[in-house]
Amino acid sequence: MRCEFPQARPGQSIGLFGGSFDPPHAGHVHVTREALKRFGLDRVWWLVSPGNVLKTRGPAPMKRRLQAAREIMDHPRVTVTGIEERLGTRATADTLARLRALYPGVRFVWLMGADNLAQFHRWKDWQDIMQTVPLGVLARPGDRISARMSPAARIYRQYRISGLASQSLIHARAPAWCFVNVPMVDLSSTAIRAQRRND
Repeated sequence: MRCEFPQARPGQSIGLFGGSFDPPHAGHVHVTREALKRFGLDRVWWLVSPGNVLKTRGPAPMKRRLQAAREIMDHPRVTVTGIEERLGTRATADTLARLRALYPGVRFVWLMGADNLAQFHRWKDWQDIMQTVPLGVLARPGDRISARMSPAARIYRQYRISGLASQSLIHARAPAWCFVNVPMVDLSSTAIRAQRRND
């Protein structure tokens, strides 16, 4: 499946929402819509990953996940892309380096659920990521406390932007991060895969 590079103009704010999306679900859609609204983003790109470097087991085939993601995420300001496969990157730090070179002048914001902030310090070159782009963190069920007490949150606590000022994140220079509480949809791809195996 050919992956076209998304269009973006200098000055636009683009939220990057990466993951295996195995499978994509209503929780992903909900978080994406909230991110557009809370952070004042022009667009969000779903980066459907070839595979998560922190997981030993590979995801479902890329073509199937891309198709499922495009079916469920129907929004004029959201683009579902397999750009990481095209770039040959898997680690977020490497993907960001390539995207910033390809799209000079675009303001990227990395989006993640609070569960990912809780383990962010395990990501490859995670401090480089913090120094490169602002982070928009959206609360998920059961992960608020662990996220706020995480090594990343503690080390970069002075760079945290209040949830009340979330619209300023797109104009902030990294390091900067903002944690917002949103109405929650208690779904996870892991739970959906487990349910499918049990059916």
